[in-house]
Amino acid sequence: MKLLLAPLLVAGSSLAGRRWGPPVAGVLVALPIVAGPILLITCLEHGPRFGAQAAASSLLGLVSLLLFVVVFGHAARRLRWPGALAVSWAACLAADAGLAQVSLPPYVSVALVLVSAWLAARALPRAEPGPAPSAARPPWWDLPARAVATGALVLVVTGAASAIGPAATGVLAPFPIATSVVAAFALARDGAPGAVRMLRGVPGGLVGFAVFCLMVALLVPRLGAYPAFGAALAVNLAVQAVALRAVRTRRAAGPAPSPEHQTFTRAAPS
Repeated sequence: MKLLLAPLLVAGSSLAGRRWGPPVAGVLVALPIVAGPILLITCLEHGPRFGAQAAASSLLGLVSLLLFVVVFGHAARRLRWPGALAVSWAACLAADAGLAQVSLPPYVSVALVLVSAWLAARALPRAEPGPAPSAARPPWWDLPARAVATGALVLVVTGAASAIGPAATGVLAPFPIATSVVAAFALARDGAPGAVRMLRGVPGGLVGFAVFCLMVALLVPRLGAYPAFGAALAVNLAVQAVALRAVRTRRAAGPAPSPEHQTFTRAAPS
């Protein structure tokens, strides 16, 4: 489970994002494809009480993830992807270090995430028109690199859970591995406009993520790991389906695509 579950989910969401474009990719990377497996493994290894506390702290980790999104969006306009990642990771880790010391009731944390998502959506740069997304296929090592990075994060966080405690484990669980890779590739291939278009899908997608963490925190002590995670995942998928429908509706209502973009759409890998 540690080696396969999260990496396979990241690979699947990456392929779906390539198929349907940057805004949809932004919603998909906001699924708990990394944090969910970390929380499940933590719950199975350390018990439901530990897992519930970690899930509650994961809500605060979403605030750090939103900070990463805003910082990367602005850094992308001035820096290449290594510099943008370095600045964004530094901001995210600094926020994680502070939030790991905070203890809030889950409902208060959810409210904080919703307010932070609203602020992040407005703090991001505008999705300015840019060149049509590149039709070039990613290098062969793209998906393996994403899977390896995801597996490494899962192993590190779950392996250190006993030492760092449930609060730090939960705050680190949503660390933006999948978001970082997708944003960096969007910036490298399509420039700042492509990266911003992708990132603008993340704040809305995190609403479902927050609901997932809240349900796990509340249900694990009562139902056990698998029923609680199953119920949380079902609700999360329903929320994300609504978010994806909204994104696709906005795209359909937008201006007609240019001939170059139509060419890209036909050439995009499935």
